[in-house]
This record gives sequence, structure tokens and C-alpha cells, in this order.
Amino acid sequence: MSESVVIVGAGHAAGQAAISLRQGGWQGSISIVGEEPYPPYQRPPLSKKFLAGELPLERLYLRPETFYAEHDIDLRLGSRITAIDREAHRLTLGDGGELAYDKLILATGSRVRRLALPGGELTGVHYLRNIDDVLALQEGFEPGARLVIIGAGYIGLEVAAVAVKSGLVVTVLEAADRVMGRVVSPEVSAFYQREHTRAGVRLRLETPPGTRIGGEGRVSSVIEGDGREHRAELVLIGIGVLPVTELAEAAGLDCDNGIVVDEYCRTADPDILAIGDCTNHPNALLGRRLRLESVHNAQEQAKTAARTLLGRLEPYADVPWFWSDQYDLKLQIAGLGDPGCRRVIRGEPGERSFAVFHCGDDGRLVAVEAINSPREFMLGRKLIAAGARLDPAELADSGNDFKALAETALG
Repeated sequence: MSESVVIVGAGHAAGQAAISLRQGGWQGSISIVGEEPYPPYQRPPLSKKFLAGELPLERLYLRPETFYAEHDIDLRLGSRITAIDREAHRLTLGDGGELAYDKLILATGSRVRRLALPGGELTGVHYLRNIDDVLALQEGFEPGARLVIIGAGYIGLEVAAVAVKSGLVVTVLEAADRVMGRVVSPEVSAFYQREHTRAGVRLRLETPPGTRIGGEGRVSSVIEGDGREHRAELVLIGIGVLPVTELAEAAGLDCDNGIVVDEYCRTADPDILAIGDCTNHPNALLGRRLRLESVHNAQEQAKTAARTLLGRLEPYADVPWFWSDQYDLKLQIAGLGDPGCRRVIRGEPGERSFAVFHCGDDGRLVAVEAINSPREFMLGRKLIAAGARLDPAELADSGNDFKALAETALG
């Protein structure tokens, strides 16, 4: 296996792919080309412990920077690929140089969705996607500073939790009628709304359209569409991300809300694979194609792609899972719920430890949301992967031991 592999992107997926290739015995050259000046790192802590100053920069890295040279991995940071010549198997670099490849892995990830609104270009308006974004936001983290967050998804609420604990005055604006509405059930939304309000965060839901940012040169306020004004020294916009597919599209690869790949992370070009946030991939467990934004997906697709290049075909079909830390609350989600599912709550939200189980019409467990309930999360993942069925009535009965119910369902 003396062929060369070039990995475009230097995020978690890229780093894991290179690591897995070397661990699997790949003898050829491996190059990672990334635009950021940092080696592959973990993104989830950015809006949590790293923002809070509880995690040093080096602890974000998947491996120490010296690891790559020690394992003969060419790490090209601060570099950008501008074009792929599939016929010649050559890449064009931003500085005009070229790089040849035998096999190519696209790990281009995602970028923040930008909000077009008046005043969005003012100093003090931030987005959060990478290390430099956090460092810039931290400069304004002073007790008493006023922060307005537009968007009540994972990023917005995680930053709100860190900020209010740091002594900032925090207001969150959300156009929907509940927080994290795209990713959690109404029951979990209601719980987090109470927790953030209790912590001192001001939540504004169903905000009218027409929001704008006021200030001269620097942000001074955020004005809702109905004229309600919130004074602010800082603004964070967190309204989701978009897959980075321009390079793949220009090369003629199929893209549809992500780079289209099969269960082995292969594109239609036999010499090009794609992994992570940028991919639209099939999931046999769910019976459909989807694009996921999660570190677990990035990591496991990277391992799948490495096995594919090593000639060990194993389809990627994991149960999707996600997590979020806010205050002393750990939210863990496995599977993908559906509005038509029956939802069963076990535990007491008032005690800040409970789980919401999503059961299909046939009793099959399709998703679980667990707050400070690791056992329910872990067993729930196993049940979902096994396609196990649970009696919703038995599940709802707190007198029934969940572990016993799970073991029975798993056979």
C-alpha cells in the first residue's frame, strides 16, 4: 500500500482518518491540508470548557503536533486547496502550487450559516466555529458585559451557560416558539428554558422578523423587528451550519445537502472519499440518507474511510448520537426522533435527571434523550441499534426497572 493519500481539511474527521490509516498499516504517504493554523482538534469543547477558560489550547488537539511528523504524516496548515483535477489526480493549492494524489479524502466540514441583517458587520458581532472565533469572543467576556445571542440552538445555549456563569448579562433571541426546537422534544425544550431562566438568562422566544444590530463602528444594541431594543457590547449569532461542498461540486462530484457518498464513504469517483459534516450518506439502521453534524459521525466515518482504503470494507451504519453540556447538565441523545412517535418520560425533570424515550407505532425504540442519565442513554443506544421493541406502558411505569426492561427487550 504505497499509494499516496491526501486529506482535504484538518478537522476531527481528517485527523482521525490519518491516525486510523497509520494504525491500520497504510505504508504510503499521507498529507493533511487545512486552512487553519492548528493541527486537527476537537470542536465540541469550543463552546464549553475552552470558552470558559477551563481547557488549555493543547488539550483540544487530537494528538500533539509532534505526533504527525513522528508517524510520517505531512501536516500542511494554513493551506487551501482551490481545485481538484480528477483526471490528472492533482490538487491546486491556494499559492498556485500542486499536490498529486492517488486517493483523496474530502473532510471539508461545515461553515457557519451567516445571517444577513443590518449591522451584522459591526465590531463585536461574532460567530463561533473555530478556535480563533472563541479567542475573539473571549476578549469581551468581562463581568457586567451585555451579550445578546441570536439563536437558541446548541451553540447559543452552551455559550449562554458559560457567559452567565462568567458574570455577563445574557439575552437570547429565538424566532421559534421553543429552544433547541430542531433537535429535542418539547419536554426537553421546556426543561432547558426553565434552567436557563433560573440561571439568569433572559429568553425571548418567537421574536418578530426584522432584527437589526445598532451601533457606529461597534455594536451597541440589538433591535427586534417590533422595535424592542437590547443594549449589548457583544452579539453572538448561532443559527446553524452549512456543508462545505464547493470544491466537490466544482470537481463534478454529486452533491445534495452534502457530498453524496455510499456506506463505505466512497463518492462516485473510485479514488475520492468524503467524511464528516460535509457528507450526505446512507444509514441502514434509519433506512434513509442524511447529513449529520456530530463528532461521533465524523470520527466513525473517518474510521470507515480508512478501512475502505485498506481494503477492509465495513459499512457505516451507526446509531447517531449527540451531546451538550450546559451548566451541570449533560444532555445525551441517541437516534433521531419523529413527531409521530409516542414519548415516554422516565425520571423527574424537577430532580434534573430524566430521560425521554421515543417509541414508534410498533413499539420500536427510535430515540432517547437523557439528561444526567447515562445509564438510560447507553442502554437506549443498544436498544435502538438492535431494533428492540418496548411496551410504552411498561416503560412509563416507574416501578419497572429500566435495566431489566432493556435486557428483556434485547433478549
